[in-house]
Amino acid sequence: VQEDPYVMVRSTELEGYCMELLQALAAMLHFSYRVKVVGDGQYGAISPKGNWTGMIGEIIRQEADIAVAPLTVTSAREEVVSFTTPFLQTGIGILLRKDSASQEMPLFHFLAPFSKETWTGLLFAYVLTCLCLCLVARLSPYEWNEPKKEENHFTFLNSLWFGAGALALQGVTPRPKALSVRVIAAIWWLFTLALVAAYIANFTALLSAGSEQLPIQTFEDLVKQRELEFGTLDGSSTYYFFKNSKNPVHQLIYEYMEKRRDYVLVKTYQEAIQRVLDSNYAFIGEAVSQDLAAARHCNLLRAPEVIGARGFGIATPQGSPWTKRLSVAILSLRESGQLEQLRAKWWESRCRRQTRERWAPLAPNALTGLFLILGIGLAVGILLALLELSRRSRHSAGHGQKSCCTIFIEEICSRLQIKENTRPSHEPSAKTSV
Repeated sequence: VQEDPYVMVRSTELEGYCMELLQALAAMLHFSYRVKVVGDGQYGAISPKGNWTGMIGEIIRQEADIAVAPLTVTSAREEVVSFTTPFLQTGIGILLRKDSASQEMPLFHFLAPFSKETWTGLLFAYVLTCLCLCLVARLSPYEWNEPKKEENHFTFLNSLWFGAGALALQGVTPRPKALSVRVIAAIWWLFTLALVAAYIANFTALLSAGSEQLPIQTFEDLVKQRELEFGTLDGSSTYYFFKNSKNPVHQLIYEYMEKRRDYVLVKTYQEAIQRVLDSNYAFIGEAVSQDLAAARHCNLLRAPEVIGARGFGIATPQGSPWTKRLSVAILSLRESGQLEQLRAKWWESRCRRQTRERWAPLAPNALTGLFLILGIGLAVGILLALLELSRRSRHSAGHGQKSCCTIFIEEICSRLQIKENTRPSHEPSAKTSV
């Protein structure tokens, strides 16, 4: 059967994968051969009259000694002919055009670069940092000189605004003065800078990978959608696979193709490829042939799921002594790597190879080090604030009659009051007389 890349006509000669395979087998087993193209152009199926068509029919009628082609080994064919060990492994896949099915973007698609766990960790880190910023600013004596009379600018709301400004890479007030507050601010700036860079990089990868990710990944997805028609080669082994399958999804596929057989079933493989390229049509067929189509046409790709693992074998008459000899020769070619070389030669892609792996949301473990640095920075900031307050307490104890610990505890209590602004009012107070 003339099919790219198995058998093709170049000038007056035939070439292709099957021709080179036949040459290698002939060299190993020392036989001569004459090649002819099958009369009806079919691989072989049972006609309504009960006769076998195509290559299988010619083997049964002894019009040919062997059939070398992408001929799928099936139980029905095995009953009337013999098959060698498969020389190519394949299955049933779905061939699609990349832009044939549009994928609707969710409303909150901008959240996709990070996983839910990462967003939860980010929110927790933001609130914790702002709390630490507010706490350290109240503890440090360098942020206010008189806690009982002067307002502290780093209230909790202001701290939240300061943290949000850093996330947006914008400078906001108030500006930290104490070393402890500056340490926490610097660590938070470093954290947000790395986080924003990771978000932008992952969001860019998401947008570029969105065109390559089709909503149809499995045969179940194919059945559920309504935008694409789908079919296979009429009378092929793939058609009979779905006809005989007991799987509910496979049965739905067969019923769809049978009801619309005049519209969705194609006669040749080239017709199927052209229809996929020109219309909203998905072709169900041999995965290895679909890989070739995707290598030849950069606008095509094969869906990830492959079902019905099977192989291509050489057909011989039942009881032929050539069956075993050819099987041993095929195994020898596989062990020597010649079959892989043939596959690489005839399936070479014309498209630019994509080395990018499949996109996935950024998981929390990818940012573990970043969260760890933030936690260390918060701890260092709190420790520095306590040291600054302790230094001020020792200085005050040297001028007063109280101990350093007493002054330290009083300073902490006065700085952690719930009331934010205790600055005395300048309005004149009313006088009373008794």
